[in-house]
Amino acid sequence: MSELKIQHLITLTELLAGGAKNNFISITTSSLAKNIAKSQQAASQHLLELEQGGFIERMMNGRRISVRLTEKGYGQIADLYNLLKKSLESSPSAIELQGTLVSGMGEGAYYMSLKGYTRQFKARIGYVPFPGTLNVKIGKKEQVEALRQLNAIPGVKIDGFSDGKRTYGWVKCFGCIVNGKVACHVIQLERTHHDQSVIELISQVEIRKKMDLENGDKVSVKILLT
Repeated sequence: MSELKIQHLITLTELLAGGAKNNFISITTSSLAKNIAKSQQAASQHLLELEQGGFIERMMNGRRISVRLTEKGYGQIADLYNLLKKSLESSPSAIELQGTLVSGMGEGAYYMSLKGYTRQFKARIGYVPFPGTLNVKIGKKEQVEALRQLNAIPGVKIDGFSDGKRTYGWVKCFGCIVNGKVACHVIQLERTHHDQSVIELISQVEIRKKMDLENGDKVSVKILLT
């Protein structure tokens, strides 16, 4: 094995995390197997192949093994880290979607006008939204999947609240542009009746009227991630 194989990556990084960059560390194949969620036989085979490939040095002492990464082994992980870092940093700064304008359930106007929300909208995104949401159904499955990225991004958080009678969930806002013209926000709701293929947009203006849109019209949405 002259180059690092993908199936050995977890084993090698586990050794590195244990301090094997500069020093021999003492391990057992059973403990290693538990940490990498593999069988003891697989862990033992990984160590053998890593040693044969020149990625680690190994010394045996009964059942215990002392292991240290070689310069080659550490260099391979460092190269992979740099590649991943570069890829992550060069990832798109926006999610671009195409969909069709659809009717909502009529609840947007009510929720967007609640004072518990409007005060926060004004303070955190700079405006009180038009009472209502623009609903866009995304047609392509890969674009729907791309929306999952928003789950890991803070966005602008509008806190949930209670009016003494009922509680209202949080809202997350992400800046976006509709049809390359109107700035607005995509919102994620803690509680929603829509499936993941429908996104809701809020804006300071009535987007339908401003852009002369009707149900069934094609709409492009660019969600800004930075």
